Amino acid sequence: MKNYYVKNIANASLKINGKGNTSIWKEAEVLRDFQSPWDSKSIDPIEFRALYDSKNFYFSFRVFDREIHTDTRGDKDENIGNSDRVELFFRSDSSLDPYYCLEIDTTCRIMDFKARPEKDFDFNWKWPNKEIKVQSSIENNFFIVEGVISLNSLRKLDLLKDHKIQTGVFRAKYNKQKNGEYLPTWISWVNPKTTEPNFHIATSFGVFHLE
Repeated sequence: MKNYYVKNIANASLKINGKGNTSIWKEAEVLRDFQSPWDSKSIDPIEFRALYDSKNFYFSFRVFDREIHTDTRGDKDENIGNSDRVELFFRSDSSLDPYYCLEIDTTCRIMDFKARPEKDFDFNWKWPNKEIKVQSSIENNFFIVEGVISLNSLRKLDLLKDHKIQTGVFRAKYNKQKNGEYLPTWISWVNPKTTEPNFHIATSFGVFHLE
């Protein structure tokens, strides 16, 4: 399994602003090792960072993209599912029974749900409202998504154990086709070794180590 090391900023203060420009982010390890195993075309760079303190886990995506697609029609969850977005999945163990998904678009909309194997999704489940916050911004050639999740909520969901969080880090990029339709390119930190795109599988996860 791939590993990412989350630095402790116990003696600092981090307030997310959706711009990813707070100086403390310079302390974070930068994760750039993303791939699209099911697409031969090159992908634009993605930078992921994470930090933590005594109360919260912080994350930041910087995604390079000059043509952002956001669907604003109809049902919110369906719209997010048809939009450019970033994703974090958390699990207790490889059984994926259950695991928890956060899919966030460039307008700060969150599609959060509880899942079980074979893509058994519970969209009625929501991350505790006061235990998560996200901010975002769009620049000329990239967008930023920042978030903060309470360690308390991660513990209650049995996701933070022995200073480790088993995590999937993903990106969905929607590309306009000649017929006007938008189709996704699926991008992952970990190659799940599947013939078809699938993040909802045990092999798509790595480990975050809270230092």
